[in-house]
Amino acid sequence: MVRKSIVIISILAFSLFLASCSGGSGEADTTSPGAFFGGSEGIEVTFEPLSIMEEGMYTIYDTEDFPLEMIVSNKGEHSVESGDVRLELLGPAQADFSNIASWTKSNAETIEEISEFNPDGDEEVISFTPNSYATYNADIIGYQDITWFVDFDYDYKTYLIVNDICFKGDSSDDRVCEVSEGKTYSVSGAPISITSVEQDTGGKGIMLLKIGISNLGTGDATIVGEDFDDRFSQVAYTIEDSLEWNCKSGGRENEARMVDGTAEIICQLSEALNEDDLYTKSVSLTFDYTYRDIVSENLRVKESAE
Repeated sequence: MVRKSIVIISILAFSLFLASCSGGSGEADTTSPGAFFGGSEGIEVTFEPLSIMEEGMYTIYDTEDFPLEMIVSNKGEHSVESGDVRLELLGPAQADFSNIASWTKSNAETIEEISEFNPDGDEEVISFTPNSYATYNADIIGYQDITWFVDFDYDYKTYLIVNDICFKGDSSDDRVCEVSEGKTYSVSGAPISITSVEQDTGGKGIMLLKIGISNLGTGDATIVGEDFDDRFSQVAYTIEDSLEWNCKSGGRENEARMVDGTAEIICQLSEALNEDDLYTKSVSLTFDYTYRDIVSENLRVKESAE
């Protein structure tokens, strides 16, 4: 019995040894919730019910009217002001419908972000038919299936806090902190997110930050005020610190283009630290962009009996 116990203890000890050596199959997770909930969502747009559901599709008769209303929900961690969310109704020919007040709309109120006291975020119902419901004018034989699309874009921000960056004038000094390593960070919930932060040295007393960014949503991003480009998403960003940094991505200052959904930003201290500088602190970055996505819903219009 004693021998059996010794064997079991030996196996457990060996397993713990292997686990400590391997460190897992992937890279270490350096994200830290910190001040943020995180996540990959920003503004979510969904259709309110168009009518009753029949065989998995909203269905009306050609003599009936129907509402076109959208629920705009903020699932991320940046508040959007009035007019920051813009919707365009697309799909069928406009001439086939009546009582649609406008085919473009925007939010009228501030839509607050998710928070400790508002974990689901705020929402606003935006109606394309605020005064009277829409009607279909074209002739129907049997039935007609219509697909409605709502293309929407919104101005948004992603916030990044990089924790405990090592500021060391003499990189050979092994006290206090390490320069060349991955850093823990906190990132706010948004479709443009941060996937990695590493610190390195660019010379004596010159600190480098390498920041990986990704488009984790299903849409596209562009710099606020600029057109969308089908070849890539792009964002602008600023760094907040008492020291001056020079940040570039692909040769562009304070802008990043995400080819295949990813990009790397390299921030370098503009001036070298003093040789006796030795401390840690956090640095923040803010990413600004307009994000665009599209949603759809089907409506079947049936011919009514004479």
